[in-house]
Amino acid sequence: MHNVTQAEVFIVDDDTPDISDFDLNDAGFTPEQFLEWRSPRRGKSNPEQLTNPVWDWLIRTRIIAYQANNAFDGPSACSAGPCWCFNRFGQSATELPDGRVLLIAGEHEDNYDPDFYIYNDVVVKHPDGSIDVLGYPEDAFPPTDFHSATLVDGGVVLIGNLGYIEKRDPTATQVLFLDLTTLEVRPVKTADAPPGWIHRHHARISTDGNGIVIERGTLYRGSDKTLIENIDDWVLHTDSWKWERLTRRPWHRWEVVRKDGQRNHLWHIRQALRYRQSNWRDEYEKTMSKLEAELGCQPDVDVATRLYQPPMPHDDLPSNEDESDIYRVCVDGVVVRYAEDWHSIQVTVEGELSAGIIGMLKADLVEKVESLENQGCVVLPIE
Repeated sequence: MHNVTQAEVFIVDDDTPDISDFDLNDAGFTPEQFLEWRSPRRGKSNPEQLTNPVWDWLIRTRIIAYQANNAFDGPSACSAGPCWCFNRFGQSATELPDGRVLLIAGEHEDNYDPDFYIYNDVVVKHPDGSIDVLGYPEDAFPPTDFHSATLVDGGVVLIGNLGYIEKRDPTATQVLFLDLTTLEVRPVKTADAPPGWIHRHHARISTDGNGIVIERGTLYRGSDKTLIENIDDWVLHTDSWKWERLTRRPWHRWEVVRKDGQRNHLWHIRQALRYRQSNWRDEYEKTMSKLEAELGCQPDVDVATRLYQPPMPHDDLPSNEDESDIYRVCVDGVVVRYAEDWHSIQVTVEGELSAGIIGMLKADLVEKVESLENQGCVVLPIE
């Protein structure tokens, strides 16, 4: 049985330092040592001590991989693979009662970048300022990002993962246990139906102290489908490792996608709007030219400013600070939430609206997206 004492959600590092802020002569390692430890590696034992002066300096400075590799004359990531980096997204931080802080896994960059890499390590920051880096075999600790980390008796429970696309399983939820005595990581075999391949969620302690409640977040539905928001709540009972579904919200949900299955251009359209608002004429014209080439005409980008202004009385609702690309309006006392991604706009009606109102919401959004994309769009149900 594990009594839950603390829950942590993933953190995202938005503060990127510049290498010019540091004196490279004080880095504390030789060019030969940089080349020896330049590249990421998985652990061979569970755990393997991988502490070295290169990674120690990169942890303390959080220099991005590209800058570090250039500064120390490393080989190109295009040919040699990614450079090890501690400037990461989707990394968790857990402070222990003895003052140690565990910084767990995370990713650097995205999959289009040659320095993209998803880590499966644990960095231990000690109260005296020293640092340990522990590596793990992939079968014990898969590459993990955007998980949650919850402190329990004797360990930390890691729930969820985005991970590499070929390793995702929409029928499963990754659960790992980090033993605080040995710092070993092992997969946890859970029982009953899990939430699915969830990440970017919130973890909190259950009211009885014997479970971890999972809320919100994003679910992977399979390689041929987009990510969707998780709208239900779940609890993982740490005395039995059984999942329990807490809610089954009967909300109406759908998504608007291009008929040709291609990505939409909303991100670039919103960039054009930002450039125009900032009076960055060159960037605005360059983006509009790119859009015209891809869409066959210049889109009326002002349509994007009223994309989520449905043709019925409604109130605009403020955005949450911890969300991006999420928009909300209130119609007849019901929240209607729009979530943008590269492939679709997902709509969730958080309550009951008439069939007529639902039909108007769908038709309005399709018409506007078709205008922006110069392409037919369809409405698909989200199940």
